[in-house]
Amino acid sequence: MSTITEKNPPPGGTSDERLRKASFATTLLRRPELGAVAGLVLVSLFFAFTANPAMFTLAGVMNFMAPAAQLGILAVGAALLMIGGEFDLSIGSMVAFAGLVFGAALVVWNLPLPVAILIAFAFAVVVGSVNAQIVLRTGLPSFIVTLAFLFILRGLTLVGLKWASGGSTQLRGMREAAAGSILAPIFSGDAFGGLFTWLGQAGIIETFPSGLPTVPGIPVEILWFVVIALLATWVLLRTSFGNWIFAAGGDPKAARKSGVPVDRVKIILFIVTASCATLVAVLTVLDAGSTDARRGFQKEFEAIIAAVIGGCLLTGGYGSAIGAFFGSIVFGMVLIGLTYTSIDQDWYLVFLGGMLLLAVVFNNVIRKRVTGER
Repeated sequence: MSTITEKNPPPGGTSDERLRKASFATTLLRRPELGAVAGLVLVSLFFAFTANPAMFTLAGVMNFMAPAAQLGILAVGAALLMIGGEFDLSIGSMVAFAGLVFGAALVVWNLPLPVAILIAFAFAVVVGSVNAQIVLRTGLPSFIVTLAFLFILRGLTLVGLKWASGGSTQLRGMREAAAGSILAPIFSGDAFGGLFTWLGQAGIIETFPSGLPTVPGIPVEILWFVVIALLATWVLLRTSFGNWIFAAGGDPKAARKSGVPVDRVKIILFIVTASCATLVAVLTVLDAGSTDARRGFQKEFEAIIAAVIGGCLLTGGYGSAIGAFFGSIVFGMVLIGLTYTSIDQDWYLVFLGGMLLLAVVFNNVIRKRVTGER
């Protein structure tokens, strides 16, 4: 009895589809971040024709990249967790809760900035671990568990702020408390100020009549955003842990049988997501010099939408951190770009819902039919 090989294909000329070389178009369509890149191109073209040209100056780009970076840090964490097959609807409330913990450590307990940051991230580890343990031990959907923590953390923030501020839902004085710390420039302000001053003096970038550059530097949250997106992409594509994330989200039972520590992977991902929210809290609290009960409000939904636009499937096992990166830039561009047009800014909410629907259709229907992927 002869065996069929690629040299002797079966009748009809068909061969094992796993050995076929995919076309460039098919390979392109299989990329999770395709939808986000296409959306970014379309949104850029839209504002190129409708917005004030100032939007695409260096100052304008920094204006929309700053909020994009804050959302993007959350979105990258949400994307990793979604690829791992879980959701975290508490990250917006975690931003507010971490802001409370961080602010109280600085201005109520008068602790140094490094210690306050460590305490805030320690709480992130606790909250992320608790979320993960409840999900894993009870078998409840992470959607329900983290929805409960959305309210729990927001309520704790309200109660804690009233305690820390003597009855108010806002706590001030963080910027002054952190002034002079060696870590302050890493978590607040602008980076590469000297370079931008030189560029202004050389006439390469625009300056004010006083000679100072219109853009004093790159906001540090943008640098954090880029570094986190690149690190997450490297982990997903170049490490064993990245393979474990995809396996845990794609088929947990099969992953466990293959030796993947699924529970450990999910615990780490919940902690990473809570830590991303804490980083955003530290960055925004130091930037504003205060924190309040509405910090991070509804950011959990925006982060998940950005991750979906970036190619993450709601069923897990598929997605891209760099896609969430581009999806967040789309959000920032629309949020700030509308201020450069005569369009009512409330259309931003319509955009959020519309982009979510389009992204889900693209991910779950178009890619399935064209590439055969689930």
